Amino acid sequence: MLVWAKRIGWGLGVLLVLLAAGFLSLVRITVQPATPLARPVLGAGQSVPAAGGEDPAALIIPVEGVAARQLSDTWGQSRGNGTREHHAIDIMAPRGTPVLAAASGTVEKVFESVNGGHTLYVRTRDGTTIHYYAHLDAWLVAEKAAVRQGEQIATVGNTGSASGAAPHLHFEIKLMQPGEGWWQGQNINPYPLLRNIAQ
Repeated sequence: MLVWAKRIGWGLGVLLVLLAAGFLSLVRITVQPATPLARPVLGAGQSVPAAGGEDPAALIIPVEGVAARQLSDTWGQSRGNGTREHHAIDIMAPRGTPVLAAASGTVEKVFESVNGGHTLYVRTRDGTTIHYYAHLDAWLVAEKAAVRQGEQIATVGNTGSASGAAPHLHFEIKLMQPGEGWWQGQNINPYPLLRNIAQ
């Protein structure tokens, strides 16, 4: 009887080892770098990270006929009766003024937003930056269209929450991490990048 118990014990042990090996072959363990829960917003006086991304000096002012000296830093101003901060600059211009691609890229999203009205999201060629254009009067490009820097992509308007206000372009810049969608990204202040552009 002792030999039989040993055989059952060994058989059960081998069976448990095989089951454990089979289970472990189904489990995939991966190690990923930690991602921050929230990323800070960069404001005036803070610089764009140097690693990767487009050269900020390569940007142009995205409204035809507007000189750098005409820009105002509206970053951080209160909006929506104090419910949110303005993470963009407003570039004032008459309705219908051409809106230009600030850099070359691909139109990732053409969108109608409650706050932004007619909006466009253009991702730069290297994929690291999104330029967001809002309160547009009209779109002149479609999703997935390739655009060149300086190409007209829309016209200035006052759609969305700017209805009743003076026409202007709401212009945002978002730094993107791999895999982030058009609605994500880390906002940076466009004003320091645009104010020193020679016209």
